Amino acid sequence: MKILLDENLPRLLKITFADHHQVLSVGEKNWLGKKNGELLGLMVLDGFDAFVTVDKNLIHQQNISRFPIMIFVLDAPNNRDHYALRREVERSHRSGFYLADHRRYT
Repeated sequence: MKILLDENLPRLLKITFADHHQVLSVGEKNWLGKKNGELLGLMVLDGFDAFVTVDKNLIHQQNISRFPIMIFVLDAPNNRDHYALRREVERSHRSGFYLADHRRYT
C-alpha cells in the first residue's frame, strides 16, 4: 500500500506502518503548500492508496467521493504528539480501517 502523510504530521510517524507499505510525506514528494483538492489529485496520479492527516475539515471541504483513495483523519490532541498519533494509527488498524475499502473514514 502506498501511503502519504500530510505535511502537518511528523515524519517519525512513518515507522508506525508495516515494512511492506511505502510511506512518504508531502514534503518528500515536494508537494508542500498544495491545497487539499490539488494534493488529492496529485496523489491519485501518483498511485497513492491512502492519505493520513489530522485535518478534520478535509472531508467537509472536498468532494471525497471523487478520489479513489482511503483517507484517515487521526483524532489526536495535536499534530506533533508522535505517541498519540501512533496510538491513533494502531487503533485504526485494530478496528479494521487500516485496510478498509475506499473512502472510509475514522
